[in-house]
Amino acid sequence: MKFPFNRDTRRRWIDLTMSIAAFVCVVIAIIPLGSILIEASIRGLQSLSPAVLTSTTGQGGIGNAIQGTLILILLSALVSLPVGILTGIYLAEFGKNRLGAAVRFFVEVMTQIPSMVVGIFVYSLVLELGLIGLGSPRLVFSTISGVLALSTIMVPFVARTSEEALRLVSIAVRESALALGIPRYRTILRVVVPSASSALVTGSLLGIARVAGETAPLLVTAFGNNDWFRGVDQPIESLPHTIYIWATGPYVAQNQAAWGVSLVLVLMMLGLSIASRVVIRLRSVSR
Repeated sequence: MKFPFNRDTRRRWIDLTMSIAAFVCVVIAIIPLGSILIEASIRGLQSLSPAVLTSTTGQGGIGNAIQGTLILILLSALVSLPVGILTGIYLAEFGKNRLGAAVRFFVEVMTQIPSMVVGIFVYSLVLELGLIGLGSPRLVFSTISGVLALSTIMVPFVARTSEEALRLVSIAVRESALALGIPRYRTILRVVVPSASSALVTGSLLGIARVAGETAPLLVTAFGNNDWFRGVDQPIESLPHTIYIWATGPYVAQNQAAWGVSLVLVLMMLGLSIASRVVIRLRSVSR
């Protein structure tokens, strides 16, 4: 059976059909996210006020939870990003051997481990180290334990995304730098990594977003605190922990306030993403 259209017309119709199908898929993907944002905005704005944002959870606010979340994210990023990016560089540039395959397999397995298992592992590790005298047992519930748990989750995720980002850099770019007599390590640091900087930043942000909303590991490590930050060896409050406690609590006021905490957490991640995009855009313009 012959189509009544010529080849060019058929191609245009197929292109239009696929474009419409892709647009519909994007809309379907955005609907759940949009629904969450709208719901959190409508319910959350009603429970937010300057007093809530500046007081502690012991006083009915979330100021210490915001502070704790920022501290946990910052410390986890300081630990995870260098380790994860360096691991990604090794896998992308030197990982074409048995050791690289083993590391890659280990990283992939680690990205699939449930976060609660990671929390229990860190809890048990810190407790055992305290019992044998290599640390203090009180560190089981502390900022340090929370950072260890979040970093354990974040490192393999950043390593995997960094490897994929570096593999996007054309081999011709590497060969051009090497042909000019530039040592391989300088080629990686001065050519390959800057070429993939945008993708590396995106992967790092995804890693931060991956752990920013984690609740399960913090329940058995950072634990929570109704006061302001008092040191890395003390329990610390966080927005995910506050959301869990208030959303599952018996009080209607706390249930409503949990939506406000959720909105604050979403806005924090959105602000971080926008800020990083602005930095990348400014760097590209300056170049």
